[in-house]
Amino acid sequence: MNDDTTKNGLLAALRDQAEKTEQDERPTPESLAALRSLGVLALRTPRAHSGAEADAVTIARRLAAVGRACPSSAWVAGTSLTAKNLAGHAYTEATAAELFADPDALFCGSGLPGGRGDRVPGGVRVTGSWPNVSGCEDAGWASLGVLVDGSMFFVVVPTAELTVERTWHMAGMRGTGSHTLVARELLVPDGRLATASPFGPGDRLLYGIAVLAPVVGAAQGALDATTEMFASDRRPFMSAHSRMGESAGVRHWLAEAAHLVHRAENTMLAVAARVDTGVLSDRDGHQQRLDLADAARDCRAAVELMLDLHGASGFRTGNRLQRVWRDVAVGSRHPHLNPYLATEDLGAALVAPLAG
Repeated sequence: MNDDTTKNGLLAALRDQAEKTEQDERPTPESLAALRSLGVLALRTPRAHSGAEADAVTIARRLAAVGRACPSSAWVAGTSLTAKNLAGHAYTEATAAELFADPDALFCGSGLPGGRGDRVPGGVRVTGSWPNVSGCEDAGWASLGVLVDGSMFFVVVPTAELTVERTWHMAGMRGTGSHTLVARELLVPDGRLATASPFGPGDRLLYGIAVLAPVVGAAQGALDATTEMFASDRRPFMSAHSRMGESAGVRHWLAEAAHLVHRAENTMLAVAARVDTGVLSDRDGHQQRLDLADAARDCRAAVELMLDLHGASGFRTGNRLQRVWRDVAVGSRHPHLNPYLATEDLGAALVAPLAG
């Protein structure tokens, strides 16, 4: 989208809807319409089907911009991108034409082998359940992991053929609607069944970027709210200062928070640039994954500093900072951003050449 005025208006609409998105536990219709108009739901729809196969840096920037306005909406867009990336590579052209008939369709999915598929003439009959499927109440298609004859496959099915169990009861990222999808003896035609191949380091990092970018955007949104406070007549309580900016300690805290947010963004974009080179070894992938985890921790640390600046008022239910704090706390702990497992995997990769 080249019209900055229109783009900014759509992001403002997302920001205005963010609280209601949390209350509804799913993106509002207005938010979904804004995501469509911003073009983020077409990310990783194949170009042959009028999509936008954007590079990783573009994806990171665009999801962060949405996350700055509404972290939950950005998260749903990111998980849709992940499911579309998988579907775009896994299925035949005939199936892809069906899946991507609407290039802006919202997808959802789960890589967990939550279901079992029994072979029948013309397809498989699937039964199972998949928790934590973001955007499942609004998505048109769901990509799901299934075990068939003991091997891992993916199936893609219309979400209208699945049951949603509303199990997403979380402190943060409430607006993602990450509920449980259930299939009972669902017939899936052979054309929508694909062998699950191991993800390469580039795809694994892209999926990590898709969950980190909304978190980075959320931290940027928190910094926006904090900067607005400095422009007000707010002053540090129990001090002689007449405004927040008069305090050297306050300025230091603000600078540190801004530095952490900036560092998280730079780290994310550096990893995305490495992904775009297409040259990544498994060891590189482990190192870059740890970098993503570090960026997520920088976001958490930055928001904590901003809450210190706000004091207890930052936790008022009407203050967007407390919502962002909860969103960052939950989103930054996604398995793709797990720091101790990333450290473990990198350590194993470093010592492997020495083992012989």
